Amino acid sequence: MNEHPAVDNPLLARGGLPDFEAIRAEHVAPGIRSLLAELTRELEALEVQLVASWEGLVAPIEEIVDRLDSAWGVARHLLGVKNREDLREAYESVQGEVVAFGLRLGQSRLIYDGLVALRAGPEWTRLDAAQRRIVEILLRDARHAGVGLESADRDRFNALQEELAELGTRFGNHVLAATKAFALWLREPSEADGLPESLLRLAAQAARQAGEAEASAEHGPWRITLDAPSFVPFLEHSRRRDLREELYRAYIGRASGGELDNSTILARMLELRREEARVLGYGSFAELSLASKMAPDVDAVEQLLEELRQVSYGAAQSDLDQLSEFARTSGWPSSEPLCHWDIPFWAERLREHRFAYSEEELRPYFPLPRVLAGLFALTERLFAVEIRAADGEAQVWHPDVRFFRIRERGGDDIAAFFLDPYSRPSEKRSGAWMDECVGRRWVGTSEQRQLRLPVAYLICNGTPPLEDKPSCMTFAEVTTLFHEFGHGLQHMLTTVYYGLAAGIRNVEWDAVELPSQFMENWCYQRDTLRDIAAHVESGETIPDALIEKIQAARTYRAGSDMLRQIYFSLSDLALHHRYEPDRMNGAEAPFEVQRQVAQRTTVLPPLAEDRFLCQFGHIFGGGYAAGYYSYKWAEILSADAFSAFEEAGLEDDQAIAEIGRRYRDTILALGGSRPPMEVYTAFRGREPGTEALLRHAGLLR
Repeated sequence: MNEHPAVDNPLLARGGLPDFEAIRAEHVAPGIRSLLAELTRELEALEVQLVASWEGLVAPIEEIVDRLDSAWGVARHLLGVKNREDLREAYESVQGEVVAFGLRLGQSRLIYDGLVALRAGPEWTRLDAAQRRIVEILLRDARHAGVGLESADRDRFNALQEELAELGTRFGNHVLAATKAFALWLREPSEADGLPESLLRLAAQAARQAGEAEASAEHGPWRITLDAPSFVPFLEHSRRRDLREELYRAYIGRASGGELDNSTILARMLELRREEARVLGYGSFAELSLASKMAPDVDAVEQLLEELRQVSYGAAQSDLDQLSEFARTSGWPSSEPLCHWDIPFWAERLREHRFAYSEEELRPYFPLPRVLAGLFALTERLFAVEIRAADGEAQVWHPDVRFFRIRERGGDDIAAFFLDPYSRPSEKRSGAWMDECVGRRWVGTSEQRQLRLPVAYLICNGTPPLEDKPSCMTFAEVTTLFHEFGHGLQHMLTTVYYGLAAGIRNVEWDAVELPSQFMENWCYQRDTLRDIAAHVESGETIPDALIEKIQAARTYRAGSDMLRQIYFSLSDLALHHRYEPDRMNGAEAPFEVQRQVAQRTTVLPPLAEDRFLCQFGHIFGGGYAAGYYSYKWAEILSADAFSAFEEAGLEDDQAIAEIGRRYRDTILALGGSRPPMEVYTAFRGREPGTEALLRHAGLLR
């Protein structure tokens, strides 16, 4: 690899948005190494000249963290959306050095002692609440980084961190490669029986991209992949049970064999995490994880999940019984039980029967431009802002990416965001996420400081445009877009001036999903649906009858959906709290734990060869280790928060605007500057309960 010198390296440019057209894989290693060398010198100078004050200690730490996050964050972002071999190699070549620098900073005893002195000194009472919380978090994070370890334990701890980071990156790359490697080719019309036109067009487009120049939606061939916009509708609509089975088995076996096998990686990560926790004095990795979360302890999380399991298990069993009965009355042999690859197909048929509409029938009503316009109108109404397209004002990493700016109503710009809406299985990892491009904070000297405005990345994997039509979204893709935009709003509408607590920074992990899941609730509200849904060809607003069906179907299979999340959450906790591989069957041990949890949390047990853990990127390739429960924990908060708007009356514009302002001034504005329960009660006037969540799911007893 030809390495560019650090000088004039576009990855290190400061003061603006990333120059995505100029940044190349060969910029990553020399740029990051040059930056790390410079930051190391600054850190050493800070330790020598340390003054136990905000300006003398915390502000320089924030500057060091910000400079590294800015450059490394761009590299990490490109790895997610433009994943190529040269970029993977460059990223992995310096990842260990980035981890080592973070440990060097976190383990600095001089800085730790300086923070302790600041907390005990006269300036402490003059700091505001956000500043004091930042100091407390820095002290906690230093302890979790091993600042109190003796040299031998510290060396081992550091080795654990570097290996875990490298394994997590490899895990994600394996999932992407395994997803990309599989394709189901349909060459006979009978093999496409039942598939909707939207999938036929998508599959034909995929076939043309794979070299079948003459492929068409009408005549094929069609290429079905494991990417969600292809995989999900195929299972829902294909009348070829044998092909559904083939696709399903390929999906649950991704990254579980051959060169891309993640089973040994995840087993090793679990082993390393157990050791990490014990080195730091915790009984399990789950205890270590929850030490920095909103939930008080593992018992509290398990108690909540068990409460929800008991509510949802019977409902999920009823869902399966009703599905089986419907299939039998529709001609399914009574002696043949439904299998995993049959559930999506018959669930969609029962939905069509019960609610007289299909997911495919909804697609034409959700063209992306209309959905965006409605989402922006809702945001403007709730939070007194204005959103405008700013395409061309920033460099982008792909022609499909768009750029927008947010400003106060009738006022100045306050934030901006990139939107990358479509699936690109050849280079973009699956799922959807929001990440920080630029964080809000004061920059410059105390005498000449400026406020830097926040910028977000909003990444989805929705259905791409087909031929001459815009992207027509499934309703699930619509709710996903609202979800990620909710994360983005917390990043962009923060009013905190300190980068270490602005936006989502240092928001406890089990509270950070509150704003995202809150926004999903609006997708079922009548006025919102009228704003986001209009037929792609006729322009007709979605009919009221169809809105009522969407609202009625909200609780369809809600027990099954909730139980599935509890299955994931309890599997995660079991692996990180009570898992003891020494007493179990070697490499199969994690999957034995999975099967044990499945006995209590699934009504249709997983197949013996199910290897979903090999694809569980949230806990092995992301930040949700011993924290996947956060989705349910935060969903309680989000449902309870939305109920404040319901209680005021969703048709009362003045009341909604007033509550929206209070929500903005607390949940969205305060970020990590105050403890999350304190922030929540400032909005709601009380702590949350589970009633609203169970009511929305139709599971309230």
